[in-house]
Amino acid sequence: MAWISRVNDGVANSRVGYWFQLEGSGHPRERHGSRFLTEIRAGVISFFAMAYILAVNSSIVADSGGTCICDSTADDPICAANSEYLLCKNEVKRDLVTATAAISALSTFFLGALANMPVGISCGMGLNAYLAYDVVGFHGSGSVPYEVAMTAIFVEGLIFFGLTILGLRQWLARAIPRSIKLATGAGIGLFLTLIGLTYSEGIGLITGAVSTPLALAGCSPADKLEDGTCPGSHKMQNPTMWLGIFCGGILTVILTMFRVKGAILIGILLVSICSWPRGTPVTAFPYTPVGDDSFNFFKKVVDFHPITRILAVQKWDVSEYSAQFGRALITFLYVDILDCTGTLYSMARFANLIDEETQDFEGSATAYLVDSISITIGAVFGTSPVTAFIESGAGIGEGGRTGITAMVTGFCFFISVFFAPIFASIPAWATGCVLIMIGSMMMRAVVDINWRYMGDAVPAFLTIAIMPFTYSIADGLIAGICSYIIIQVLVWAVEKASMGKLTAVNKKEKDPWTWRIPGGILPGWLTRLFQGKKDFWRPYSDESIDSNVSANSHELSSVRHHADWVKPGEPLPYVTTQVVGGDDKK
Repeated sequence: MAWISRVNDGVANSRVGYWFQLEGSGHPRERHGSRFLTEIRAGVISFFAMAYILAVNSSIVADSGGTCICDSTADDPICAANSEYLLCKNEVKRDLVTATAAISALSTFFLGALANMPVGISCGMGLNAYLAYDVVGFHGSGSVPYEVAMTAIFVEGLIFFGLTILGLRQWLARAIPRSIKLATGAGIGLFLTLIGLTYSEGIGLITGAVSTPLALAGCSPADKLEDGTCPGSHKMQNPTMWLGIFCGGILTVILTMFRVKGAILIGILLVSICSWPRGTPVTAFPYTPVGDDSFNFFKKVVDFHPITRILAVQKWDVSEYSAQFGRALITFLYVDILDCTGTLYSMARFANLIDEETQDFEGSATAYLVDSISITIGAVFGTSPVTAFIESGAGIGEGGRTGITAMVTGFCFFISVFFAPIFASIPAWATGCVLIMIGSMMMRAVVDINWRYMGDAVPAFLTIAIMPFTYSIADGLIAGICSYIIIQVLVWAVEKASMGKLTAVNKKEKDPWTWRIPGGILPGWLTRLFQGKKDFWRPYSDESIDSNVSANSHELSSVRHHADWVKPGEPLPYVTTQVVGGDDKK
């Protein structure tokens, strides 16, 4: 229609159009196919693809109990039946809905405005579970209190910022063996799947047992025995479990297979709507003090809930928890580097924004800086680390090419701040199958692990297996990296001692590894500064977008989110780049 063309042309010819490099703006790097109204539509679609994180993240992180104090007793050591504690936990969950929406809005908006990238940022799946069930622990049963965990996340964001400024982020991402990178995503996928199958944040299909680590469950919580198991006659009888399986699981899968935008959100909302009426077998609001409190908040529908219990709760004296603090800090940093680097690079490739000479994208440094600052701000808000979301591909697939898409997505997250009563009232069985589905998507990385050489395969397998079985991402990473180093050192020692007469089986199939980065470790601006260029922040006229080469996103983006925008027969937006070993073998 004529008015659409007039609006698109009018914005393109303005300063806004030139800043965002819209088609027709006259910018030397204008982005082909970028039109203003298309960008707005793409931003809304990206929001609907990402909106599930508001419910899922708040539910998972709230399981830690936040800053609530558990007065444990011999009969109830984790306050599972303590009404006062559960009411406090409800308040924390509402705080987290506001915090998640606020940091998602802030980070996504500024990523679009400053880096001109059509990518959304929100709390990353996997790290939120690691925070809730390993670092802080269920109802505070972990190694450090919530306040210390928020301090670790705050510091991690600052370290990420410094690594980006100095150009060391890419070097650290490259230094991790390829098999461990790929295994990390698969291990976190199994970790999320296990959470989705349990009672706390899932459909309640499995539970802890006495004679075995796990057992089939599916009974209502009221029918569980003292040891936490389900009697045989009540197994698989819980109506909320079946509601979650069919409406939240199978329906979501079918919608995804037919490329329905926002399929995950549709499944969550359908289960929630069925669970909101009181007095039904699947109600989320039982007639209990906690149920009454939740229902009274839900009835407000539209309401701004201020963050009261988890805002700026950092505890700076961590001497009592130094070892656990360091372990959590390193794990947060490692996963963030892999996740953010790979996802942003994948989305830039999908939007055709990659410079083919440098294999980097315009505004990459700014994008990583925004992400790192957002991690620190998110810690002040009291939530888990944020990262780029691959669900942004939903909007890119609809034509999003510039930061306007991300700014619209951020604005939608801002609007959702005022719908906290809705998002805080989504039950666990509505999101359980979502976690299982995301886990299945993240398992795709295992096909790219080098199973031909045991020196790569065994550390990768240990990483995958130990994460869910120990309920800890950090323990899986430690097992994988340590076993990799030990195996490689022993193989090297045997070969040296035998003067090359003994060689490991399939050694030629070993994944190449190098710490070198083409173009050097230092970022372009720092190189120009050392060369004496006065306006060092500006590249030379004949210089490419960035002097650093981005690491392989296929290897680095190991923490994958579900994406419902990939069409059948089309490849995922992974990128294959050249990795050169010390012997120049590709």
